Amino acid sequence: MFPQMKAWQAYRQVATQTASPAQVVLLLYNGAIRFLEQARLGFGFDDPKEFNETINNNILRAQAIINEMNQALNMAEGGEFAQKMRGLYDYLDRILQESNVGKTEPGIQEVIKHITVLRDAWAEMLLQGSGTADADALARAQSVVTPPAQLSP
Repeated sequence: MFPQMKAWQAYRQVATQTASPAQVVLLLYNGAIRFLEQARLGFGFDDPKEFNETINNNILRAQAIINEMNQALNMAEGGEFAQKMRGLYDYLDRILQESNVGKTEPGIQEVIKHITVLRDAWAEMLLQGSGTADADALARAQSVVTPPAQLSP
């Protein structure tokens, strides 16, 4: 492995381990968007193997993030927010499943749009809230923990 790659992986590991729960949510949204953008690049490949592997592997990684966030929802304390997020995460997962099976791009683009809205709103909340009380309350409703290592590329 290249030294720069090891340094980048070490940086990402430290960043996720030292981030607040609210910051971890932001990192996960960014990761899902990154994987979906990589999946979209697969549509440009002429080689069928590259085409299918790039789309499939990156959609699966994005789905793993979405499913992790869905399972981490605190339904007991999250109230209406957690219920709405559960429905949204289920919908996004279903759209990605359909896009992966059919190897179609529009569903991927739709999910990117939805997650981008969530990510931007979450980032704005972190900036506006000086970080902590509201952001940590929402993060508790989301109940996100540090993402599993296998989600890294």
